[in-house]
Amino acid sequence: MRLLHTMLRVGDLERSLAFYCDVLGMRLLRKKDYPGGEFTLAFVGYGDESDHTVLELTYNWGVDSYDLGNAYGHIAIGVDDIYKTCEQIKAMGGQVVREPGPMKHGSTVIAFVQDPDGYKVELIQLGTSEGQRGTIAEPQMATS
Repeated sequence: MRLLHTMLRVGDLERSLAFYCDVLGMRLLRKKDYPGGEFTLAFVGYGDESDHTVLELTYNWGVDSYDLGNAYGHIAIGVDDIYKTCEQIKAMGGQVVREPGPMKHGSTVIAFVQDPDGYKVELIQLGTSEGQRGTIAEPQMATS
């Protein structure tokens, strides 16, 4: 068994695709409209679905916002240079809601950004995860 994807409901698919693809550097892997059900699915990620976990962005036609509730936490992305990545995200109009720094009561360097629908995305500096030092190899975000 392996984890295939996480699904997020989005209120504006094009806005969300711009965030995940342009700001966070993911690729649009596939997108399909389902007219009978009045929804569109878009799958984004850092690699092919055959060997990477991806995000499924679900747009229900005519629904422009959701109550996020208090049960959802966040998704996490490993990055090589968290400070540079956060600066790039800000330069592209992304919202950094927790600046990079060590996590409370630990040494892992983290930051949080927020997508256009209010979902949190944790960035984790590769090589600082306690108990997993050096084991996270993908993805690599800060490239320029």
